[in-house]
Amino acid sequence: MSHLTFLEAGVVGLIQGVTELFPVSSLGHNVLIPALIGGSWAKDLNVAKPESPYLAFIVGMHVATAIALLIYFWRDWVRIIGGFFTSLGHWQGWHPRVATRDERLAWMIILATIPVGLVGLVAEHAFRVLFGKPILAGVFLIVNGVILYCGEKFRSRASVRADQEVAAQRAGTLAAAGPAGGVPPGTPPAAQPGPGPGQPGPGQPGPGQQALRQQAAGHHAAAHAAGHQAVRDEEISDALASDQRLARVGFTEAVIIGAAQILALLAGISRDGVTMVTGMARGLSREDAARFAFLLATPVILAAGVLKVPDLLGPLGNGIRGQILLGSVLSGLGAYVSVRFLVRYFQTRTLYPFAVYCFVFGLLSVIYLGAIK
Repeated sequence: MSHLTFLEAGVVGLIQGVTELFPVSSLGHNVLIPALIGGSWAKDLNVAKPESPYLAFIVGMHVATAIALLIYFWRDWVRIIGGFFTSLGHWQGWHPRVATRDERLAWMIILATIPVGLVGLVAEHAFRVLFGKPILAGVFLIVNGVILYCGEKFRSRASVRADQEVAAQRAGTLAAAGPAGGVPPGTPPAAQPGPGPGQPGPGQPGPGQQALRQQAAGHHAAAHAAGHQAVRDEEISDALASDQRLARVGFTEAVIIGAAQILALLAGISRDGVTMVTGMARGLSREDAARFAFLLATPVILAAGVLKVPDLLGPLGNGIRGQILLGSVLSGLGAYVSVRFLVRYFQTRTLYPFAVYCFVFGLLSVIYLGAIK
C-alpha cells in the first residue's frame, strides 16, 4: 500500500482548506495537483483508486474544514439550531409552525441539504471513480469557470437590485453609527483632546518621556483591540441582517439553491460557486448568496467526513494518521482564514477573478496532462 508523506499531507491539506471555500473546487484541485506533480504524488494521492489511503486523508480534511466553519459561524449556528428546536415546540397540523427568522433559516438549510445528501449517499462512489480522473477534473474546472463567469455576467435584475439594497442598508447603518472611535464630527478644535496642563506638547520631551511612551503604547494596543472588536461587531451585525433577508426566501427557492450542490460531486465543479450562482439567479444579492452557500456547506462537508470516519480509523488510515493530523490542522486553518476573507470580499466584489482562474488553470492542466499521457 502506498503512503502519504508529510510534505504531501501539508501541501494538499493547506490547498484543500483554501479551495474548499473559494469557488474553485477543492476536489478538482485534490485530483489535479498530484497528477500535475507526478511521480509518487500521482501514486499516493489518487482519489479514484479503490482502497486508496488518500480517501482516509480526505476524510480528515473534510472534518477539519467543517470544524473551522463551525468555529467561525458558531454564533449563527447557536441561533439556527435554537430556532430548529423552538419550531418543534409548536406544531401546525402535520408540520412545525415556522415563524421567526432563525426558525425559517433552520428549515431552509435542512430542506436545501436533502437533495445533495440523498444523491451523495447513493452516487458518491460512482461519481468519484468515474469522474475523478485528472483530465476530466481539468475539463470540469473549465466548465466551473464558465459557470462562474455566466453567473456573474448574466445576473438577474432582482439580484442586482438586492445588491443595491444591501449597500444602501449598510451605508445607512454606518452613517447612523458615526465614525468608530475618535472625535464626533463637527467638534470644534478647542474641544478636541490635546495636551493638558503640565503635559508636554509636541516636540517637548519632558522628564516623564519614557512613561508617556509606555502609556502611548498601551493606548495603541487598546485602540487596536477596540478596532478588532468593532470589525467583529460589524461582521455579526451584517450576519444578522443577511439572515433576516435570507429568511424571506421561500422554502422552494432554498431547495433549488441547495440542489445545485449535487454538481459539486463532479471533481472540478465548486460547491460554493454553483450554489452562489444559483442563489444570484434566484434573486439573492451576491453577499447573501455567499453566506447561504457557506451555511449550506457546513452540514454537507461535516456529514461527508463523519460518514467516512470508519475509513480513517480502519486499515486505510494505518501508517498515515500523523500525516492526516498535519493535513487536517492546515486544512482547518486555511478554511478559517479563507471564510473570514471571503465573507468580506463578496460584499463588494465579483466572481470574475475566480472564473478566469478556473478557466485558465483547467485549460492548462488539460493541455499538459494530454501532452504527457
